[in-house]
Order: sequence, then C-alpha cells, then structure tokens
Amino acid sequence: MKLLSAFILTFFFSVALFAQTGKVIESLEFTSSKVGYPVKYSIYLPPCYGTSQRSYPVLYLLHGYSDDETGWVQFGEANSIADRGIRNGDFPPCIIVMPDGGVTWYINSYDGKDPWEDMFMEEFIPFVEQQYRVRPKKEFRAIAGLSMGGNGALLLSMRHPEVFSSCVAMSSGVFTDEEVLVNDAYARYFGNIYGPRPANGQVSDYWKSYSPLHLLDRVDKDQLKSIRFYIDCGDDDFLYKGNAALHVKMRDLGIPHEYRTRNGGHEWSYWRSGLFDGLKFISEKFHR
Repeated sequence: MKLLSAFILTFFFSVALFAQTGKVIESLEFTSSKVGYPVKYSIYLPPCYGTSQRSYPVLYLLHGYSDDETGWVQFGEANSIADRGIRNGDFPPCIIVMPDGGVTWYINSYDGKDPWEDMFMEEFIPFVEQQYRVRPKKEFRAIAGLSMGGNGALLLSMRHPEVFSSCVAMSSGVFTDEEVLVNDAYARYFGNIYGPRPANGQVSDYWKSYSPLHLLDRVDKDQLKSIRFYIDCGDDDFLYKGNAALHVKMRDLGIPHEYRTRNGGHEWSYWRSGLFDGLKFISEKFHR
C-alpha cells in the first residue's frame, strides 16, 4: 500500500512538473507590407498563458548569422531554460518571440530593398502586441540576441531607446572601424546590406548609423541610460575585440551596463549557459 501511495505521489508530482512547461509554436508567418516576403517567427508562451487572462512581458530574441527563427529553441533550448527559471522563481513568466532575420543584420539595407528594421519596429511589434497578451510598455519589453542577433539587439535598442527597457547582447557581432576596413570578407557578409566598403580608408556614414560603437556618440546619453545593457562575450570568442571596445567606450561615456567575460568561445554551449543569466537580468526590470 505504501509503495502504491508513493507511486501515485510520484506520478502526480511528475504531472505537475510537466504542466509547468511552456508552449512553443514554430515557424508562424507574419505578412508584411514593407518587405516582399513572409516573415517567419517562433514564439514561446509561458506555462500559465493558456489558463490565465493576464498580460505578460515580452522578450524579442534574435538569432545569429545564417540561422533562423528555430535556432534558439532547437539549439539554444530557450524554452527549457525559460521553463526552469519560471518554475524555480528565478524570473517571472514572459513571452519570448523569435523572428527570422535572415542575414539582414536586423537593419534596413542601404539600397532600400529590404527594410527589415522598419518592418520589425513599425509592423511586427504592433502585430505581436495585438495578437498576444503582451504588456505594451517599454518597461515590459526587452530585446536580446547572439552574434548577429546580439549586434541587432544593441543597434535596435540604441536606435529606439523609447521602445526597449533592457538589452542582452551575447557574443555580439560588433566590429571596430579598423576591423571593418581590413576585413576581406566584408563583401560576403556586409556588402549587400551596408553597401560597398569605402575605398578612402573610412567607414561609410551608413555603417556609422547602425554601428553600436558609433551610436554611442549619436544617441542622447539620457536615452541610452534608460536602457539596461548586459554584454557577454567569451574569452575565446573571435568577436572579443568589438565587444571589449564597446565596454570601454560605454565606461568612458558613463553609460551603465553589465559586462561579462566567461570561459568559452562562439558556440551554443556558451549561449545556453548565458541565456539563463540574461533572462534573470531582464526580469529585474519586469519585476517591481
């Protein structure tokens, strides 16, 4: 009888834990009037979303170069990390939206043919806030990403400081001017987006308008200070130089931020371990 009781308790405990699993819906499509293709996105809805009527904070989580809207779930285990943190009380329930950014670097292309940033800010965010129970205020809206997505999170939050309360940038694709000018792969990765690399030894004005390092000089400092920044880059990551330069410049300009350098490289094991701390950082603004 005792064994049966123990089995029943274990069974219901397991069911209770399973019930605390959020819902992931992958590769949904959003129709945009600004870009000439359907924009795919995946979404994580917290465990209590289906049984409540409340509205939730939202995190826009951006993928890296050559990945898509499924990467953060398939390789990053974002849903499992969120479930664990919510279940243990490490951070409050929130909605996580993962849009497909292709290889746009999350900007408007210089030739105007692919205005991804305008689509995201003017169409996609309003769509999400209408389609799902999202709290539509700056304090409940955050953005994060890795590599290309980390750079995207930085530039989008800096260019739209009235929209996002927190920014978590992991292994960000931030490059110093010197790196850009000597990078033989510029045409492959940036040419169609930012335009041809200048031949006069100076980065272009278009590059400056999106570079987080230059945006620190262009955006009002009080507006930048209204965003909570978290920057995380591994000590073996090839992108260490741009991230370190960003940290130094933010320190010099008095822009508050958290800067982390942990053991690791440009790899999913690093980002999986970093996402949990990133979510905890974001939740400090979601909580009161």
